[in-house]
Amino acid sequence: MRQDDINRVIDCSLADPHSILGMHRTEEGITVRTFCPAAEQAELIAESFSEPMKRIDKRGFFILNTAEKHFFPYRLRFTGKDGNIWQTRDPYSFPPQLGDLDLHLFSAGKHLELHRKMGGRLWEHDGTEGTLFTVWAPNAKAVSVTGTFNGWDRRRHPMRTLGASGVWELFIPGVSEGDIYRFVIRTADGTLLEKSDPYAAMCENRPRNASIVSDPFSFKWSDEEWMEKRREINHFTEPLSIYELHGPSWAMPQGSFPTWKNLEEWLIPYVKREGFTHIELLPVMEHPLDDSWGYQVTGFLSPTGRLGTPQDFCSFINTCHRSGIGVILDWPPAHFPCDGWALAQFDGTCLYEHQDPRKGYHPDWNTLIFNYGRNEVRNFLFASAFQWLDTYHADGIRVDAVASMLYLDYSRKEGEWIPNRHGGRENIEAISFLKELNHYVGTEYPGVMMIAEESTDWSGVTAPPESGGLGFHFKWNMGWMNDTLEYFRSDPVYRKHMTDKITFSAMYAWSENYILPLSHDEVVHGKGSLLAKMPGDRERNLRLLLCFQWFFPGKQLLFMGGERAQEREWNHRESLPEGSTAMKEFISSLNRFTGENLQFYSTDTNPEGFRWVDFSDNEASVISFLRLAENEPPMLCVFNMTPVERKNYRIGVPQEGNWKIVFSSDPGPEWSKHSCDIPVHSFAQSVSLNLNGLGCVVLTTC
Repeated sequence: MRQDDINRVIDCSLADPHSILGMHRTEEGITVRTFCPAAEQAELIAESFSEPMKRIDKRGFFILNTAEKHFFPYRLRFTGKDGNIWQTRDPYSFPPQLGDLDLHLFSAGKHLELHRKMGGRLWEHDGTEGTLFTVWAPNAKAVSVTGTFNGWDRRRHPMRTLGASGVWELFIPGVSEGDIYRFVIRTADGTLLEKSDPYAAMCENRPRNASIVSDPFSFKWSDEEWMEKRREINHFTEPLSIYELHGPSWAMPQGSFPTWKNLEEWLIPYVKREGFTHIELLPVMEHPLDDSWGYQVTGFLSPTGRLGTPQDFCSFINTCHRSGIGVILDWPPAHFPCDGWALAQFDGTCLYEHQDPRKGYHPDWNTLIFNYGRNEVRNFLFASAFQWLDTYHADGIRVDAVASMLYLDYSRKEGEWIPNRHGGRENIEAISFLKELNHYVGTEYPGVMMIAEESTDWSGVTAPPESGGLGFHFKWNMGWMNDTLEYFRSDPVYRKHMTDKITFSAMYAWSENYILPLSHDEVVHGKGSLLAKMPGDRERNLRLLLCFQWFFPGKQLLFMGGERAQEREWNHRESLPEGSTAMKEFISSLNRFTGENLQFYSTDTNPEGFRWVDFSDNEASVISFLRLAENEPPMLCVFNMTPVERKNYRIGVPQEGNWKIVFSSDPGPEWSKHSCDIPVHSFAQSVSLNLNGLGCVVLTTC
């Protein structure tokens, strides 16, 4: 045994420690070598014999030469300097656990079960239980794993590289759930970096940042009925009313974060009463900075520990499903923070990010941009998405900041970006990544929704990849949101000059499959709450805005607080206030009414489900439209956008008969009237209405 080899083991500078440690064949027989710096003595225990091992280096290197001719199973018994004794299977007696196919698929960016294999994962090999540690660090000279199981001694468990894949691996028997660990990476220039696990299933709470061995994969689900139904659902023709929320601040008992168990008990019944079909959680992925709301992620496969364990999160989603509520997760693959212990310069090189800051640095957020053209990086992001869809049964992913991914010149001045190979501004690699991701989700997880927050006029966001689109199911309609809020913020006296702000979006309402968002971004940073934006009679204006959102073509999304007429804008450091009971009841009535009438959801993505009645009366600021569905009576929606009551206001109707009010923003006595043959608004029939100021009514035939 050469001293140089011993030194390389102890210095943790080997790419293949298994070539020295473990069991080896020699001319004299079988030799076993081990390194344990905490041990004074070591003993090898086989089935038929046990023998003390010789310490040939005082730093803890032991060897045993036997006359055995064949490899045999064995354990190691160590005695520490304090007299403590422990036994273990030798980590260096096991063959590689990842197969050639795993490595090939990973290198090709095509491994669809990578989330179950990479990182620290509970593992079993030939009856021996432990944890398999794997990490991608192709430019490292050496990698080791350190943690609570080895006294945080980086020398104790050096890993081996698996050829050209750049993957390092070590199976350590006895490492179990709850053990904390990091990877120690020796870079090409000899620098030592301590890194958290990119694929960690659980992480320490901030400000700590190590990874934790966890096993969300063994959770016992009981949502089979929901999952089976989801496979067959057509979200385009079903009700979809989304309650967007920030879990840590939805309720803060005694000023602290709630637990997932708290939210099971408080949030789920609340959402059920309000009538929302889905919740959308701002990013639950682990992140170091509370002020980022979860959008600057360091643990892309780990639920934040602020609210509990991964198993707790499984339980929360399981209860949502058993209560008939879907769960959508915000997911930010557009960038990641620069923290030195996380993905940045992971193996001493720009591994996950582009090396050129013109492609790899995001100036708006002081973050780094993924290298979408690198197969292993794409596969990492696929693994992140599949972790939430497979392991946690999420029903949808809303991809954040898609526009920043699509354009190379996003938020950059001339000279600050690099054109693509065709000389254009499109990020070809990111586009390819999004198409491939959406293809895999569609084939592997039928019934899951992919939703894009995309703020430009990029064409085909919700068109299938095979027809040239990006392949999302829905896109946030940011144009509708901006125009509509500008209109409702304005004093009603000026609205007669602004009708185009709420009618223009009908020109493109079916160019994509849209969700109409009133999201968290509109109630922060001094913008005020929805209620605070409203002029004059604020609650009536807010009810009118919400009616317009619910009745206009598209699915609905409302951020927490809007449903209770919250006075102040959202503050992630404070619990959501109780707010208005009347507004909560109003939202419940909106969800119930639209959910019970196909006209408001079954044709959201079909222009045949909508027809203008009139938007030409600018002076009165009254607009009206029909919502339609096959074999269903038309629904006539009428909005009075000023506080002036309009008496005997005549509205055209598409057919003769009795028309009755079936929904009103102002509860009142039942009203019905037979149409008359006075032609108005290109219809032969019409009805005369008394319209309350800042009110909305919906009529249908009876």
